[in-house]
Amino acid sequence: MPKIKTSRVSYPEGWELIEPTIRELDAKMREAENDPHNGKRKCEALWPIFRISHQRSRYIYDLYYRRKEISQKLYEFCLDQGYADRNLIAKWKKPGYERLCCLRCIQTRDHNFATTCVCRVPKHLREEQVIECVHCGCRGCASGD
Repeated sequence: MPKIKTSRVSYPEGWELIEPTIRELDAKMREAENDPHNGKRKCEALWPIFRISHQRSRYIYDLYYRRKEISQKLYEFCLDQGYADRNLIAKWKKPGYERLCCLRCIQTRDHNFATTCVCRVPKHLREEQVIECVHCGCRGCASGD
């Protein structure tokens, strides 16, 4: 969760370009956190939060690595303030993890038989065509899809 905005934090140059999108995603996150989860499984209540967190991290990652529209100083500021997930972005830079949805999907201790999540299986190798990850609701984040 991002730190609370105070007057002591000096925002780097270029912050005003990404601030509206970050604020919009923060508002969506608050709405998802306060959304009632009646009738949903316990894990399904967290799926919107995972998706918004992924979207915010992917937005900052794309601005810095793909489009090269923000400076390194602004990128580091966003990581330090918690606007993006540093560990998830580190995985996106490695081959085979470009489309990774969350870090829980690759942690073997959270799965049966010490393997990765079912969403990491390429679509052409699946027995069932429609699947959802139990942890984050992902329908497939394998790089070969």
